[in-house]
Amino acid sequence: MEEKLLSILKNQVVKALGCTEPAAVALAVARAREILDEKVESLEVYLNTNVLKNGMCVGIPFTDEKGIVMACAIAMIHGKSSDGLEVLNNLDNNTLNLAKDIVNKDIIKIKLDFEKDFFYIDVRAHSKNNHSQVIIKENHRNICFESLNGYILKNENSLGNNIDLKNEIKNYDIDDLIYFSRNVSIEKIYFIKEGIDVNLNLAQIGATKDLGIGLCKVYMQDVDDMYKKAKAFTVCASEARMSGYPLSVMSSAGSGNHGLVAIIPLAVIGKECKKTEEEIIRAITLSHLVTIYVKAHIGTLTPICGCAVASGVGLSAGLTMLENGNDKNIKASINNTLAGISGMFCDGAKEGCAYKLSISVTAAIEASHLAISGVEIPYDNGILGRTAEKSIENLQRVTSEGMKNVDREILEIMLEKLN
Repeated sequence: MEEKLLSILKNQVVKALGCTEPAAVALAVARAREILDEKVESLEVYLNTNVLKNGMCVGIPFTDEKGIVMACAIAMIHGKSSDGLEVLNNLDNNTLNLAKDIVNKDIIKIKLDFEKDFFYIDVRAHSKNNHSQVIIKENHRNICFESLNGYILKNENSLGNNIDLKNEIKNYDIDDLIYFSRNVSIEKIYFIKEGIDVNLNLAQIGATKDLGIGLCKVYMQDVDDMYKKAKAFTVCASEARMSGYPLSVMSSAGSGNHGLVAIIPLAVIGKECKKTEEEIIRAITLSHLVTIYVKAHIGTLTPICGCAVASGVGLSAGLTMLENGNDKNIKASINNTLAGISGMFCDGAKEGCAYKLSISVTAAIEASHLAISGVEIPYDNGILGRTAEKSIENLQRVTSEGMKNVDREILEIMLEKLN
């Protein structure tokens, strides 16, 4: 179990530059360009509703631009697929100007594939004499299909072992994740510290620069206790990231914002409480694992806000461990969080997500404090189950079966505003 959970952590806790959906599309475009090995003259990009929804309004790093079309235009002339979700790194003004010219030429066609109910990106690039195709599915980095002029170069129907281990976490239960986080050798999980440094760095930048829509300024006016400070720093990092500030973050379960929620509050509160570095790292390890566990059940992109129901849940578990709660308290904090904010829907990545992160952090803190105080919302309330695992399974039912049309309606509202 230890080696498997370590592998899952290392696979799912990775650095990403900018919002992960435009980054994933740019990754596919960059790979299609590499296969062509010549100038891309036109591009067709087929996306499922979730990817399009999350990429429409979010800032692109190194630019003042937003959206998937700009990410595609940049990747048509810039970036290496070997950089993964940091493919949009090191962008200069010349490249940006060329990308703007490409956007103005209207040679990038974004097409919606309503039939795909999973994470899906299909890029078809055309040069003067050749064409290539690249497909990413189920995971932001999983390039499963490549072709050149119809000749198949790569075709993998399922996720490779080195691409996505996330679903294997479902072989364990919450007790296993707690036991691992408490007992694994600290040397084996010390890599978690990089995420603390990276995400707090972006939070500090967001707190000192005039970025986004002004949320950070408001939250930083009220940091007179460690919980308010933790919330404010999370908001600052998210607002900076969503506005396109060109710094990578440590993601969790495929989302940079999940990584901010899973890490920053625990790092801030742990330091304020004078917890040891080891105690903070172990709490963040549990936060990541529970976040991944929830996402493995509900899916990579969903109609509900993962910062609430995945990383918010992970944070509540990690905080309860950090504040000396027992195993029963930790599981109660998971149920409490789901009892409070399981209905927050996702209406795409954008600067306003920072406010949703604030709500998620607040809910997680309160859920943890209730649990440590011996209060757990009863299982006969709403979608809760007798166990934390059953509550997460019930959440999966609501998400996958009960909300099938939610994404389509949200996306249609968003698209109407573009006309």
